[in-house]
Formats: sequence, C-alpha cells, structure tokens
Amino acid sequence: MRFSLFLALFVWHSIAQQPLQQQIRNIAADAHGKVSVACSLPGTTLNCDLDPIAHPPMQSVFKLPLALTILHQVEQGRFSLDQPISFLASDLILPKPYSPLQDKYPQAGVDVPLRDLLEMTVSLSDNTAADILLRLAGGPKIVGDYIASLGVTGFHLQDGERGLHQDKPLQYRNWFEPRGAVQLLRTINDRSPLAPEHRALLLSWMRLSRVTTRLAGELPKGTIVAHKAGTSDIDNGIAAATNDIGLISLPDGRQLAIAVFVTDSTADDETRDKVIARIGRAVYDYAMRNR
Repeated sequence: MRFSLFLALFVWHSIAQQPLQQQIRNIAADAHGKVSVACSLPGTTLNCDLDPIAHPPMQSVFKLPLALTILHQVEQGRFSLDQPISFLASDLILPKPYSPLQDKYPQAGVDVPLRDLLEMTVSLSDNTAADILLRLAGGPKIVGDYIASLGVTGFHLQDGERGLHQDKPLQYRNWFEPRGAVQLLRTINDRSPLAPEHRALLLSWMRLSRVTTRLAGELPKGTIVAHKAGTSDIDNGIAAATNDIGLISLPDGRQLAIAVFVTDSTADDETRDKVIARIGRAVYDYAMRNR
C-alpha cells in the first residue's frame, strides 16, 4: 500500500516537473483527435500553446461573442435588457435542437425579455434563443465585425444554429483560433468594452454555465470559472467539437484565460471532457507554482 502511494506520488511529481507545453501535449494524446490550446496570465509566462492558430469548429462557443455584441448594441441604445423580443414561429428550429425556450413554447408566438434570451444563450447554451439573438444583432457578419473591432483576431462566424443542425459539415465554417479566443477573454476581463454592470452580468452568466466537467472539472473545489463551452453531435463515431474557453479565478485574484478545443475526436464523452479538465488543471498548477 505504501509502495503504491509512493509510486503514485512519484508519477505525479514527474509529470508536474515536465514543461507545461509537454504536459499538455501528453494529455491531448488521449483525445485521439486534434487538440488546440492557448492561455494567458498577466505577469506570468505560460508556454501552453498547442496549435494556437488552428481553425477548430467552435459550435456554441460563438454564443459568447454573440452575447457581447448584443450587450454592446444595448449600450448603443438599440435595445434595452427588459425589452420584450418576439419569439416568432419562423424562429423555431426543426428538428428541435437543445432549447429550453423551444421546449417551453413549442409553438412560439410569445414575447421574451432580451435579458432572459441572453442568459439562456450564455448559461444554458439555448440554440433557439441564440438564433433569435443572431437575428436581432443583424447576422453573423455584424457579430464578426464587432469582435474584430475589439482587436480580437481569428474569429469567423458564418452560420447560425439552424444551419448547423440541418447541415452538419457547415460547423467547420464557424471557427475560432484558440489564441483569438484568449484575446476575447482577456478583453472581457482586462479592458472590457462594456459598462461595468453589463460586464458583471455577462460574467455572471458565464459562471452559471451548465457544463461543469471540462475546464472546471479537476480544479480545486470552490474555484470560480466563467466560461463558454461548445459541443457537436457525434457522427460515425467522431465528435467534431468538444470545447471550452474561460476565465479561471486564481486564489490571488488574477484571472487565467484559457481556450481548449478538441476536434474530430474518436474518444468517448467522458474522455474528451477529462482531457480539457486535465489541461485546465495543468495550466492552473503551473500558474500557482510560478507566481
């Protein structure tokens, strides 16, 4: 028993002493697919990049830039958060995707406060609510242009959820370079274009995300993670996208920005999530050792 414990501690210590980039590369091998990673922590050099300018399909990760765009339009006076937004019959997506909104109102024809649509889109990753917001924003190009105006590179949005659910290959046209995703996270945290109350609201929705087994999966209990995940269906045993990008709060108050995209993986759901969780923990531990 003592030998087994000693061996486990020795293996853990050996892994922990590896360069961070090598740790990430070793963990990524379990995905049996393509893994791309980027991260950033002001004041600390984190050599965690793994194919950081890849073009992984982002799936629902696009809902974070979308929500940021809508909040910007709120501040421009185009909308108000309490404004009722029409959920039209033409907004219904069939066959029905994951959508608590569409579950509740299967016939549509109701008004929903913009604030609720935003929270459902970010926290619940509601697909139908996201497409309503995309319609309000003015379409993918408007969202892309706004994100580019913030100095964020490598974001490409071409299709909404309706298209992604009706034609699976389209998901590869919506991509986000990991380095660009980290730029977006740093922008939201460090130099937010939003008023403080709207930034706080967006971060609160990100902290309520229903996906808890990825970036947050192996972090110390109580660690605050504000994030947005993205997930594809599995087609012929291949998961095109299993993603998570987020801000991890360190005990000293600093915010670690990290983006992990797992693309075209043949591993099962638990393994893909665990790859992201282990990468998140490796970067967290490295940051804590190098303060």
